[in-house]
Amino acid sequence: MRIAIGSDHGGTDLKAAILAHLIANGHDVQDLGTDGATSVDYPDFAKAVCGRVVDDTADRGILVCGTGQGMAMTANKVSGIRAAVVNDTFSARMAMLHNNAKVLCLGQRITGSGLALELVDAWMSCEFEGGRHQRRVAKMTS
Repeated sequence: MRIAIGSDHGGTDLKAAILAHLIANGHDVQDLGTDGATSVDYPDFAKAVCGRVVDDTADRGILVCGTGQGMAMTANKVSGIRAAVVNDTFSARMAMLHNNAKVLCLGQRITGSGLALELVDAWMSCEFEGGRHQRRVAKMTS
C-alpha cells in the first residue's frame, strides 16, 4: 500500500517509528516531513499528505502532531478527505470500516509508540465496507 505520512515538530519521533514500521511491513511510504524540532505549521503538512490521497498518489495518509486534533481539523477541510483521530484499536478499525477515513491522525503527546503501531495496524488491516455506510458517508458531503 502507498502511504503518505507527515508530522509537525510535535510529532517527529512518533512519525519516525511509524515510518520504520510501515517500511518494515513492505509499504511504499512517502515521508512529507518534518524531521526536526524547529517549530513548523501543522496545516502545511496536513495539506501535503491529504493532497497525495486526493490525487491518488497515496492510498492513505497518516498525520502526527502533539494531539492529532490540529492535523485532523485541517485534513477534514480538504475536499474528499475524511480524517480520524484515534486512541484505541476499535476506533481505528471503525474509522476505516464504517467511515472510509483514509487519513489517520495520531498525537505523540497522547499515544505511545507501541500503541500507535497497533492503531496503524488495525486501521491498515481494514477496507471500507460500503453498503449502508456508503449512504451515510455520502451524506457527510451533501
